[in-house]
Amino acid sequence: MAARFQNIDRETPMLLPACIQDWVPDNDLAHFIIDAVATLNLDNCSINHRGTGDAQFPPAMMLTLLIYCYATGLFSSRRIEHASFQNLSVRFICANTHPDHDTICAFRRKNGPLIAETFLKTLLLARELKLLKVGTVAIDGTKVLAHASKHAANSYGKAGELIVTLENEVAQLLAKAAAADSTPLEEGLTIQGEVVRRETRLAQLRTAREIIEARAREDAALEKTERASALAERQARQARGEKLRGKGPAGPGSVNETPSPNAQYNYTDPESRIMKTGSGFEQSYNAQAAVEIDSRLIIGQRVTDAPNDKEQLAPTLASIPAGLGKPSIALTDSGFYSEAAVAGIKALGADGLPQTQIIAAVVRTGHHRSVADLESKDDPPPPGPGATAREDMIHRSATKAGKALYKQRQQTVEPVFGIIKSAMGFRQFLLRGKGKVSLEWSLVSLAYNMRRLHTLGMRALLLQRAA
Repeated sequence: MAARFQNIDRETPMLLPACIQDWVPDNDLAHFIIDAVATLNLDNCSINHRGTGDAQFPPAMMLTLLIYCYATGLFSSRRIEHASFQNLSVRFICANTHPDHDTICAFRRKNGPLIAETFLKTLLLARELKLLKVGTVAIDGTKVLAHASKHAANSYGKAGELIVTLENEVAQLLAKAAAADSTPLEEGLTIQGEVVRRETRLAQLRTAREIIEARAREDAALEKTERASALAERQARQARGEKLRGKGPAGPGSVNETPSPNAQYNYTDPESRIMKTGSGFEQSYNAQAAVEIDSRLIIGQRVTDAPNDKEQLAPTLASIPAGLGKPSIALTDSGFYSEAAVAGIKALGADGLPQTQIIAAVVRTGHHRSVADLESKDDPPPPGPGATAREDMIHRSATKAGKALYKQRQQTVEPVFGIIKSAMGFRQFLLRGKGKVSLEWSLVSLAYNMRRLHTLGMRALLLQRAA
């Protein structure tokens, strides 16, 4: 029996629906984002109030377009412009208009405050609809590639060598000019031009070394604080008569403020840093997030150029907008914990906000558990009077309640980063500079929250409220 195929006719005119909305399923994410943005006040949007030139695209449409495209893996302004012709949902959002890539890029660049405000207002709306209750949060960071190659950089040692070489070449060129040397340069080259080119490069190299030296001093100050704290903790334990192992930490006076010869400065994005990622060392930023464990919404976010998380606990916790309130418990891993970090959290409670209890895995343990470990045990006795913050933390994380809470950290914040990098496809910033990168991370966090709220059924609640 002969096979039967569908008739494919590309020439006969089709009777299309009169409204493009009929082409977009009712449960599509685009419908929800349009409804959510419609509830917001966009008075703070950056627009041309003079009204000159061509008609502008409405801020609500542009904001909806950016959120939807970031939520579905379209980040480039050129790809978003292209999608306004080919993607039905994007075409529906734009109502058959087509903003060009320059308009899209300018709107994103100029409206950082609007994106931050929308991030907060969306969370407040979720709290009003009983989808968010700030209680326990999980805090973590992930490395996101910068929009710069690690090969567009110089190390501190190499920059010093190049400075010596270029200074010698400038001296040779000036001596050649003073002596009216008749030996010609290559065609199209002049002594003056070559001197200017080398002096420009010298200025760039000297600036790079100065910035690397300033970073080294900042890192040394942090290291001194950590060593002083560890030394004070060891002395306190020794005063209580505890038996201590090892030589103990070195004193803060031994910290070297001289930069490593391998310390890098990137010319494409000077504020990015070389950081260790899963695939090696890459030019990156450290993107931080505080995720509420029940709703799995990002309620606090920020970007830092610090390669590690040693000083990031207090700032990341402080990034949670004051209008949402402070969480009662924060879960984090050992990379965030230090005596200074705990002191920073205590300082946050001085403004009358609830004190946040920190639960962190201070002691690293292996994944394998013996049969004895599986047996039910009573909570360990609390440390005695005068115990250090580290001892309190070890006890808190060793209790049954502490273990149950801490187990939720890896089940909460790590899947969020997985969704952002794998499902949404956001693995590299498109903008450069810490300020613009922070703006883009706010947009990514907002787009993730919209995806999550759509999954939680927020659109149905919005429609019920409007009815």
